[in-house]
Amino acid sequence: MSALARKLLVAFAILGLAASSAATYVHYNLILNPDYSSFCDVNATVSCKAAYLSRYGSVAGVPVAVGGLLFFAWVLLMLWGSRGKSRITDSAPAYIFAASTLALAVVLYLAYASFFVLKEVCPLCVATYVGVIGIFVISGGASSVPMSSLPGRALRDLRVLVATPLALVIALLFVAGAAWGFTAFPHAQDRPSTAPPKPLDAAQKTEFERWWEVQPKSSSFPYDNEGAKVLIVEFADFQCPQCRVQYMSLKPVFDEYAQNKDVKVLMKQYPLNSDCNAYVPTRMHNAACDAAAAAIIAKSKGQFDKMQDWMFMHQDELSPATIKTALSDITGVKDFEAQKDKALQEVKTDISIGSSLQVNSTPSFFINGKRIPGGGLPPQYFKEAIELELKKAK
Repeated sequence: MSALARKLLVAFAILGLAASSAATYVHYNLILNPDYSSFCDVNATVSCKAAYLSRYGSVAGVPVAVGGLLFFAWVLLMLWGSRGKSRITDSAPAYIFAASTLALAVVLYLAYASFFVLKEVCPLCVATYVGVIGIFVISGGASSVPMSSLPGRALRDLRVLVATPLALVIALLFVAGAAWGFTAFPHAQDRPSTAPPKPLDAAQKTEFERWWEVQPKSSSFPYDNEGAKVLIVEFADFQCPQCRVQYMSLKPVFDEYAQNKDVKVLMKQYPLNSDCNAYVPTRMHNAACDAAAAAIIAKSKGQFDKMQDWMFMHQDELSPATIKTALSDITGVKDFEAQKDKALQEVKTDISIGSSLQVNSTPSFFINGKRIPGGGLPPQYFKEAIELELKKAK
């Protein structure tokens, strides 16, 4: 391997390691605080949050960024171990090329999911894509041994590793660190309860009241307040990352009004999946229809809140199989498939009403018929909207 190729590999590995480290840090903070905003959350399109909180951001609850961090660290270790007259000097580029081939397949899939499914650009993700592609191209050109010889070389190099105390210690530390990273990283269900929102000051209240008063109100809102002074309706998708963010941040607000008969909250289904929603073009969220049906069944058993909480807390694990198991555990319903079609009829009713209200994204909130633009409000402003409607009703 030439000196230039080595320098380029080190540069791309450092770029990837820095981006993966930052991504891991951001994802860690998002798990602990869904309102966390990082430097890469620029606008609605250029943002890390949606990518990391989506089902593509984690595998078995562990962020893919952790895998990237380990990959780039391993590349740097291989380059360090193959310096000078090392016995693995000839093999190292081939090992790196083989590993980067697998890494390339992963980042191409994640890039497709980000750009075409989520329609988001994650700057840190793009930096890791560049790092992987650079390592793949350079290592491929630097490799001088046939790939078919790698299994035999690997056995030989493992014997060298075992016979070299320093290299063996470093390898064991790397394996231990990898195991710790996968097991110690917090999952969504480990997230602490969100604190109650801080109240607005007088100037913020005045400014928000002016804004709230000019928001348009539906002239024929299809839901009845049934005696409540404030009716909040949310259309959501259990696999929608922003729905989970809003669920976590608004939970203290809704809990505060839970015993207040003047405030009523309705959660309606709007899964972004063409299998049950004729108003969306693709199966954006593969388990969304099953999740919506399970929520309807749980509601009939008086367990909607528990089912909703489980699905948002385990969003990155949702699949038809996990949803079916969770429904059985929470409600005792063992025949999900038998009840699914009937539940989906209610889901489709929610979807039809949502479409008539021009719902085209999730979450979509309405307070007394006024639609909240942009997918929601910070909790303190959401609470202020409720208080303004209560005040108006008096």
